[in-house]
Amino acid sequence: MASTISPFNQSLQASASGMAAQSKRLQIITENIANAESKAAAPGGQPYRRKTIALGAAKDMQTGLSTVKVKKIGTDPTAFKEVYAPQDPMADERGYVQMPNVNPMVEMVDMQEARLSHEANVEAYKKSLKMIEDTIGILRN
Repeated sequence: MASTISPFNQSLQASASGMAAQSKRLQIITENIANAESKAAAPGGQPYRRKTIALGAAKDMQTGLSTVKVKKIGTDPTAFKEVYAPQDPMADERGYVQMPNVNPMVEMVDMQEARLSHEANVEAYKKSLKMIEDTIGILRN
């Protein structure tokens, strides 16, 4: 049986879970952008592999509240880019250097989407707080 939780608290918790999930998503995107040009640490090694994040619904069994949470952080299995640079110490026997499978343009679009989702959750949180303040003000009078 679900415990009683006020609709105001439910709204705050749902918005807070959305902010936390989008913050984690922004962190992963930022790591990808920061490592977009990172080569392997040693000859023959692999460069940075793009990270992925999956968000999903989560239900609190005590309260019955549906929230969002990080379901999985993984890696993108797509092939590394190869750049011809025979003078590079990380080049293979063919003269190619493996580069990360990060496309900065894709990351920037993902970042914009995550930022907008985060902002929407912030605004919903603020509106819920305002409703609580208004309710308390009404009750005081």
